[in-house]
Amino acid sequence: MRGTTAEQHAADVEIIAPVAPQSAARNVAVDAYRGFVMVLMMAEVLRLAEVAHAYPGNWFWGFLAYNQTHVEWAGCSLHDTIQPGFSFLVGVALPYSIASRLRKGATFWHMFGHALWRSFLLVVLGIFLRSIHSTQTYFTFEDTLTQIGLGYPFLFLLGFRSPRWQWGAFAAILFGYWLAWALYPAPGPHFDYAAVGVPANWAHNFSGFAAHWNKNSNLGNAFDQWFLNLFPRTSPFVANEGGYLTLSFIPTLATMILGLVAGRWYRRFAPVIPLKRFVVAGLIGIAAGLLLHFTGICPIVKRIWTPSWTLFSGGICFLFLAGFSWIIDVKGYRKWAFPLVVVGMNSIAAYLIAHLFEDFVFSSFRIHLGDRPFAIFGPGLYPLLLGAAVLLTYWFMLLWMYRRKLFLKI
Repeated sequence: MRGTTAEQHAADVEIIAPVAPQSAARNVAVDAYRGFVMVLMMAEVLRLAEVAHAYPGNWFWGFLAYNQTHVEWAGCSLHDTIQPGFSFLVGVALPYSIASRLRKGATFWHMFGHALWRSFLLVVLGIFLRSIHSTQTYFTFEDTLTQIGLGYPFLFLLGFRSPRWQWGAFAAILFGYWLAWALYPAPGPHFDYAAVGVPANWAHNFSGFAAHWNKNSNLGNAFDQWFLNLFPRTSPFVANEGGYLTLSFIPTLATMILGLVAGRWYRRFAPVIPLKRFVVAGLIGIAAGLLLHFTGICPIVKRIWTPSWTLFSGGICFLFLAGFSWIIDVKGYRKWAFPLVVVGMNSIAAYLIAHLFEDFVFSSFRIHLGDRPFAIFGPGLYPLLLGAAVLLTYWFMLLWMYRRKLFLKI
């Protein structure tokens, strides 16, 4: 970090202080990156795994299918970067949001009340969307919206603190979370994995110290067996099928803090883009995550958001941000990003469209056009063509909202 003592003090309060007029303009690179993340999520309708299944042994479709699915446990695919990217960008946007509200005369307590209300709405919306196909409210807190909602009030408070506070909170979260899991008893050699929904042929269990992070036999699942059973359920909660956990919101908060740091750097050095900082932070994060993984100290597992995953995925987010900023802000290539900006400026709407309209749009195409237009290249590519039509429909819905300046915000 550069600067004299006076400059460092200015950086400590930069989020609260008035900002230069140009900082009020939207950051197109951030909107484009957010749009890219949301398109990756909405593109699940392309069903590339089905296409790859129709062409066994084809490396091209196999590669695309791998990167449109979550890895089973340790590791990372492109699809695994969606949730950390969305969480990271919440942090990037916060310094801009705080500065904008302060310019309009909002007080701290008014803004904090809004942060609490936003947190509540995100949690409720997440529970609502997860309950769509249930016979009653399905209380779960591991999806993207609820994870962000649970950590958002703490992120907001850190937005008013100095960089030292932010980095200190980041380090404390990762070390404290790692220590809590490390101290929790690891499953023994005779642990009944079948009792917590892990099949006998599951090939992804760790041995030795890393076994503290095995699926459904860890601290997070023990917490959920207590916490989630406090809510009405059709049957007692034993384990999440995918291994996802409520407590993951804690390291997810650390991911959002990394975004908060990136947003602070954006504003501090404006109009210069701090590309070097983004790239260095990205490489350090990836290297630190890999080091923890391969030394067995803490494996990289997105589903339980391990501290090493926080570092590794946070590094990827910094590099993505650097890439979008370099292309759009440094090189000046902006027109290509318009389709992504349309989505990125309405991310909550995009999230809702993907969750609420999928069955309706799919069935509408089948009812009114039938299957033949989408089977023109054979049954193997049928899911891809039908999914592409659905994805394009999503985008036109968002374009209609964009042109009418209808932006859904929480």
